Amino acid sequence: MAGNTFTPALGRVAPTRFYDSIVALTRERLWRALMLMHVAPRPEDVIVDVGCGTGSTELLLNRIEPRTQVIAVDPDPDVIAVAQRKAEASGARVQWKIGMGDALPQVLGSGVADTVVSSLVFHQCPLDMKQAILASMYTVVRPGGKLVIADYGLQRTRLMRLAFRLVQFADGVEDTRPNAEGILPDLIAQAGFRDVREAEVVPTFTGSISVYVAFRP
Repeated sequence: MAGNTFTPALGRVAPTRFYDSIVALTRERLWRALMLMHVAPRPEDVIVDVGCGTGSTELLLNRIEPRTQVIAVDPDPDVIAVAQRKAEASGARVQWKIGMGDALPQVLGSGVADTVVSSLVFHQCPLDMKQAILASMYTVVRPGGKLVIADYGLQRTRLMRLAFRLVQFADGVEDTRPNAEGILPDLIAQAGFRDVREAEVVPTFTGSISVYVAFRP
């Protein structure tokens, strides 16, 4: 599927330049901090961020552990350009790669990452692409390595299901429904990862965002 079109960062709602302002309204500081708490970057770790968007995760990783090697991958050259400007302004050291999430082995090689992370990517992807990206992540992470995903997960309450309609308006019902039904843990396990768990759930005005953690055996 590599080379296919992709859903822009804000779907059909707004241009990419508004992404940071809009995502900040989703309690981003909280869920992103929780995600990186589970990443727990160590000196000399290689961390690959799949669908890096505007680079917010990269800036935080550099702030937490500057000696970590961060590789950021995204298929959208425009969003990569925004991320690069942010990183240059903050002095963050990042390797930027343009590529689809299902083509990570071709872009990076196999078994190169201690941790693979991703945030707010899977809910925008068709089911077969979700599976392909997870298979690609499995190939890229080293045995014993970690997967940490922050994304919309099971919408447990009527209020969260109602709030999630905003996301479905932006990104389409067909692609987003599996996330809302709680499919991600099963897909992660089917890709070969073990000890899959939903470690955090953060309610937001666009639905609840979950942090998933798993390991490659």
